[in-house]
Order: sequence, then C-alpha cells, then structure tokens
Amino acid sequence: MNDMRVRAVRGVPRLGTGDDLAALLATALALAPPGERLTDGDVVCVSSKAVAKSEGRVLAADREQVVRDETVRVVARRGPLRVARTRHGLVLAAAGVDVSNTEPGTVVPLPVDPDASARRLRAELGRRTGRRVAVVVTDTAGRAWREGQTDIAVGCAGLAPLLDLAGQTDGYGTVLEVTAPAVADEVAAAADLVTAKDAMTPAAVISGLGHLVLPADDPGPGATELSRAEGHDLFGLGAGDAVLAAVRRGEPDRAGFATDTRDLGVRVAELARVAAAPFGAELQVTCDPSTGTVRASGDPLAAGALGERLRVLGWAAGCAVATLPGPGPGDTAAWMLTDSP
Repeated sequence: MNDMRVRAVRGVPRLGTGDDLAALLATALALAPPGERLTDGDVVCVSSKAVAKSEGRVLAADREQVVRDETVRVVARRGPLRVARTRHGLVLAAAGVDVSNTEPGTVVPLPVDPDASARRLRAELGRRTGRRVAVVVTDTAGRAWREGQTDIAVGCAGLAPLLDLAGQTDGYGTVLEVTAPAVADEVAAAADLVTAKDAMTPAAVISGLGHLVLPADDPGPGATELSRAEGHDLFGLGAGDAVLAAVRRGEPDRAGFATDTRDLGVRVAELARVAAAPFGAELQVTCDPSTGTVRASGDPLAAGALGERLRVLGWAAGCAVATLPGPGPGDTAAWMLTDSP
C-alpha cells in the first residue's frame, strides 16, 4: 500500500427506527462526485449508533438500567463512572450505552450483534452497488493510561480485523514474534477523523486497502476476534476485583460481584458474607441489610480482623465502614456501612 484516502459520506438523513441504512448509504454514495463514489476494495465504516438506530435500538428508558442490562461484569468504577464488559466481549465505559445524538429521554445501546449487522450491511451494499467492499461498524472508546477517545471496530465483515505478522522479518532481518496490527481498529480510528460527531455524518469510506478486503463470499472472522479473552487479559481486573480476589485468597470471580448495584443492602449482605467466610465457629456474624449494620460476637481478635476485612471490602464496593461506638448486648463489635461520598 502506498497511500490511503478517507472521506465522509455526505447526504445521509437523520436516522430512525426501521430506516434502510444500506439503501440510504448507497443513494448518498451514488449522488457523490465521481471521485467519491464507491469502488471495489473500499472499506465502508459506519457508526454503531447509526446501525443501532436503524435496527430499532433507540430506547426510552433509564440509562443506568440499560447499562446494567448490557453489562456482564463491571471491570472498574469510580463514582458514577463504570467501565463494563458487555455480552459482546467489549470493555467500554457505560457498556457502550450512549445518550448523544439521540432524542432527549432516549438512549442507544450497541447493536445486538455488530458482526452480524456488518455482514448484512456488506451484502446489501454489494447487491445495490455491485461493488466488493468491506464494512466496519465503529464505536468510540477510551484507552487505559491515555487521555481522549478514539473509534474502534465493534463489528466487521469482509476485512481481516487482525493482521498476524508473526514469523515475518523486519527491515533488519529480525523475526517478528507478536506483531499483529489491529487493522479494523486502525480503520475505525481513521474514519473517526472525518465523521464529525456534530455534523450528522455517520459513515466514511476508505480507499487504498483493497489488498485487505476479502472476497464477496468471505465475511471473515468479525471484530469479535479483537476482543481478548478474559483469561488472557493481564489488566482485566478492576481495582475492586483485585481487592476482592486478595481478600478471598483465591482466583478472582470473573462472573461478577455485587459491587455494581446501587442497592446498598445487597452490597452489605455480600460484603458481610465474604468478610465472615474464614472465621467459622469462632465468630458469629449477623447482618441487617436494611440498616447497613454488621454485628459480630465471639473472639475479640477475630472480630478485629473481621472489621479490617470489612473496611477493605467496603472500599472495593464503594462503601464507607464505621465502627459503632456501642455494640448491642452480646456483641463484641458492630459496624455500619454507608455509601461512600
């Protein structure tokens, strides 16, 4: 490849539920100046929001509830911000649920199956235009240890999303071992440079990558290939998960923990259960989720250790833990858990 051209698709109207996205894109591309029309080997990048809207994913619902519905596991949280792993295998802020560029009072989660959406859109664009193209469905994401956001591929068809160069040599003859450019993500980021969020341009076309576009009958593995399996992710544990794993002295429970719920009582009950687990008969622990109190009777040293475990776990769950000054009759110690400010 010597050069690459990226251009926005102009003339796509405001999208709504049930709109034929492929037809609208094909029409806009057909009306473009001759040098901007679709050609064989082009890559069409479309925002996930445009795809979701056309598929009826605009929801008049509470955003927090939709985020919970779309979340498989909360990876990290700070105050109201949650970074969550979705059922697609993506790790995104607020599980990818968006409130921008949609009617007030509505939210737009990701498409149900972005790879399937990309495959359908590719097939229909090919049918309408007669061109062999690839389709990448894009969404905005932050990056660990980096400011700002960029677009990534959440769906892909007709393009190998990952270019594995392992075994090849560089210009100095050194054998490459783990080099694998995330082509679909790089394409999505390039498209983001021309699809301004406030300009109603939900799609872009990239020319010059025809050598990476697959035959019309080969959709490729999809963007799912770019989602790293949790067992292979060195940074897959949020701070809360890491604390819980350390306190439990076992493997982290990647299925989740009640730290992401707003219900304080649910969190208090779970924290009390985990904190009390190692003490057995030497300590009797009771919990009242309705008041956020945990009480212990038995060995004073064990009660002190329980209190420290509660404080550590409380930090992971977003709870402040205070020792009650006057334990009740028969109590060795008691604590009250409240939401951290």
